[in-house]
Amino acid sequence: MTPNILWICTDQQRYDTIGALGYEHVSTPNIDSLVAAGTTFTHAYCQSPICTPSRASFLTGMYASAVHVNGNGLEYFPDRPKLVTRTFADAGYDCGLIGKLHLASASQGIEPRADDGYRYWEYSHAPRDDWPEGHGYADWVRSKGKILGDLVPDPEGVPTEYHQTTWCADKTIEFMAEKRDAPWLASVNIYAPHPPFNAPREYRALFDPQDMPGPLFRESDLAEQERLSFADFQSKGRHPEELTWKNRYYSEEKDAPWAPSDARLLKSVYCAMIKLVDDQLGRILQALDESGQRDNTIVIFTSDHGETLGDHGLVQKGCRFYEGLVRVPLIFSWPGHIEAGQRSDALVELTDKAPTLLELCGQEIPDNMTGKSLLPILTGQAPPDHHRAFVRCEYYDALQAPDGTLATMYRDRRHKLVVYHGREYG
Repeated sequence: MTPNILWICTDQQRYDTIGALGYEHVSTPNIDSLVAAGTTFTHAYCQSPICTPSRASFLTGMYASAVHVNGNGLEYFPDRPKLVTRTFADAGYDCGLIGKLHLASASQGIEPRADDGYRYWEYSHAPRDDWPEGHGYADWVRSKGKILGDLVPDPEGVPTEYHQTTWCADKTIEFMAEKRDAPWLASVNIYAPHPPFNAPREYRALFDPQDMPGPLFRESDLAEQERLSFADFQSKGRHPEELTWKNRYYSEEKDAPWAPSDARLLKSVYCAMIKLVDDQLGRILQALDESGQRDNTIVIFTSDHGETLGDHGLVQKGCRFYEGLVRVPLIFSWPGHIEAGQRSDALVELTDKAPTLLELCGQEIPDNMTGKSLLPILTGQAPPDHHRAFVRCEYYDALQAPDGTLATMYRDRRHKLVVYHGREYG
């Protein structure tokens, strides 16, 4: 029987945020259940530390530079290569998008859709309310008697019952429950834990900033960031106790008292977002179990890239290749088909997801895909300690900043090489 696919992708989630993998500061029982039931890749790397090129890469199985989608803010996604979701739709899958897509600019409106293959379309690029129609999340909030534009700036955070993460879970459950005679693919793109870090108040209350570990930082990092000041980034290097993260959704008069102002406070709010994600994932998995579809559904849990979170004196993302920014969660689960409880420390890329899914579902892998199927490791036919000799990550003017930084990272088992093209420093 052809399997369904539940593909869950958070936004800006670091690799070191999962309880079962050793992170002690947030409880993630539902993500942990996927770790126990499937195969976890502990050294999975995105192909860009920025949203659009990363997503373009893993949805095509190719490097973003090969797809010619190197940065955010593009007017449209090219006609070729074909997205893997389109390939599944052509093979008879009923495909649905819930949440973010971000293959092109979504400034004050729905991004121009590519030939994506989605029949079910519940779109929410970000928790904003700055376009009049077509924003599924904002419409859902309105149906509950609230206005998203009023909720987002609230210093108390967005309540759980109106949160984008909750909306994603609701719509995913709705899609999975539809009656159909075909296999389905649900692409669930949760915006959390991406800024604005608007966790509900009750979730923030679970995490005391004083209990949070400090970031990876030494005094020499400040000099390092000064040397790298030519390279695009969304923040400047600062001491962890002096980090500032300005939420553009707040006015000066209505600034949130909990808005992150140092690394430990930032980390506590970030953990609150992870906890919310885990709770809503639990709702999705429970619905999948109760529908009787779990045994015939491949579940993937991953993220598009990480977050510096105070490491090396930085917040958010840009042209750096630190582990917290380029290393992400990657878990595959399918009862009876994928090895349960297996942890692989092999180097893998997010380009590997598309060919893996195609092969798991009996589809042919296109010749243009540079991703390498993980099927041998997932099924126990190959040892879990090796997949690639190295991984690659790119930053080619991805934030379209005036500097126009170009840089490439290669990482093998022992070393990481970062080249800032046209610069002597690297």
